[in-house]
Amino acid sequence: MLVEEIMKTDVITMKPTETIGKALQLLNDHHIRHLPIVDENNYVIGIVSDRDVRDASPSIFDDSEPEEFENEIQTIMSHPVITVHPLDFVEEVASIFYEHEIACVPVTKEERLIGIITEKDMLYTLIQLTGTNVQSSQIEIKVRNIPGILPKVTQVFGKRKVNISSVLIYPYKPDSRYKILVFRIQTMNPMPTIEDLKEAGYEVLWPNMPGMSS
Repeated sequence: MLVEEIMKTDVITMKPTETIGKALQLLNDHHIRHLPIVDENNYVIGIVSDRDVRDASPSIFDDSEPEEFENEIQTIMSHPVITVHPLDFVEEVASIFYEHEIACVPVTKEERLIGIITEKDMLYTLIQLTGTNVQSSQIEIKVRNIPGILPKVTQVFGKRKVNISSVLIYPYKPDSRYKILVFRIQTMNPMPTIEDLKEAGYEVLWPNMPGMSS
């Protein structure tokens, strides 16, 4: 999946000379948490979060006219800004979120802002990629870590004409000679398929219910 498929294109931005007070108003009015700061050519030169704005705002107990609201937003923006391209893969962007501990990234093309991705967008995309947003059953299988094992396992599902919503693969930590295949299939009764898998010699780790043959 590509960034351009999940990014938001209606991005609220600010110019660097606009005020912290206006930033606070924009964040509240649009119920957003981040504001890219762009120059006259729509190049991203900074970014501010709702936390940045709150930290720079005066106390709610201050009854005087707060001068802090009149400070320019560029005085509190973070820069330089990590950006991604619309044709980057979402899976690669997820690692950027993790490695840099950030909550959003602007999307640029030819260095100009065209969209934004937030951690909420990433979480929803993960839900879609794993198939948990549709009614389905999950089956986890321990298999040998050898080439060609995935199509062999999916043949078992094909015999029952079961529709596969998603497939995930991750290492079996106790023994690198094996890996775990996680299937989500569009049926509320996975038992016949599980029995087929066991008859074919595969070890089903989940579901592992009492009374199931091993």
